[in-house]
Amino acid sequence: MSTRSFSWPGVAALCGACLLAGCANQMSQRSEHEARTERKPIEHHLSVDIGEPLMDQPQRRVRVMEQATFEATDFDVTRRYDRYTPYQAWREFYEVPLGAVAIVGGVAANALNVVLLGRLPENVTHGWINYGFAGINPFMNAQSNGRAEQNLAAIDEVQGDKRQEVTLEPWAEKPVEVTAGPEVYALNTDRKGYLRLNLLDAPFADQELQHVDRLVLTARDDDGTSRATATLQLALTLRTRVTEAHKLIYDDLEDDEVSQWVYRVKRLSQLGFEDEANELQQSLLELTHNDPELQRDFIKVLAKDAGRKVDQ
Repeated sequence: MSTRSFSWPGVAALCGACLLAGCANQMSQRSEHEARTERKPIEHHLSVDIGEPLMDQPQRRVRVMEQATFEATDFDVTRRYDRYTPYQAWREFYEVPLGAVAIVGGVAANALNVVLLGRLPENVTHGWINYGFAGINPFMNAQSNGRAEQNLAAIDEVQGDKRQEVTLEPWAEKPVEVTAGPEVYALNTDRKGYLRLNLLDAPFADQELQHVDRLVLTARDDDGTSRATATLQLALTLRTRVTEAHKLIYDDLEDDEVSQWVYRVKRLSQLGFEDEANELQQSLLELTHNDPELQRDFIKVLAKDAGRKVDQ
């Protein structure tokens, strides 16, 4: 009689292999479809629209646009996923008895389906039996969509149409360099791509523009590959008027007499800067708000010498 010795590590390895082989309940594969478009930049241009090249008024609105050309390629992508129910040993405590019941029910359902000429749904006739055998298998859990996990199995990518696309958009909220003589200012466009220039406002208000005959506007993208430049010529009469208007608007007011206040308002109107004249007039009315007598004198002289009436 021969004596056989058992290798317990070998038995453990065999059981482990069985466990690993049967732990995942494979489910039907799932697919995802995606239509994707890839765009490769080809060209990028900036443009500065200044309108009339001669600036004879202190305010001008300039628009900056960017045009981009892309090579667009369409792709139809399909991703396939392997789905499975991960094994959890404790679930066997209820799946084994439920599996046995499901097998009995599935056999009975198939017998009844013969009588009913195949009218029972497949998830009853076959589904119960499949669930039952998975349930009584101690190394496999029954399928569960709620616990299902997945792994990416394959990606199928089919290239479709290839074309060129051109976009034209505002240079929105981006910096534009404005060169005025020796000074260079960084001004920003608004969200519609407009740059508003006002020679009577900052930063030009602090500069002597009498000898500045042009404004050079430069827009460039972040990496410096695209650049656009435009030049606005400043009319000689505009430079003279703006130089005088700067003093009328920004020189100290508090030490002036009422007659000098009125002269400033009147002269701004004569220079063609009516909006600035109205703003200065309103500022003086607010300045004299706490001195009713001084305010009455100002309004009186304003009507007499400048012909300007104030609604009170």
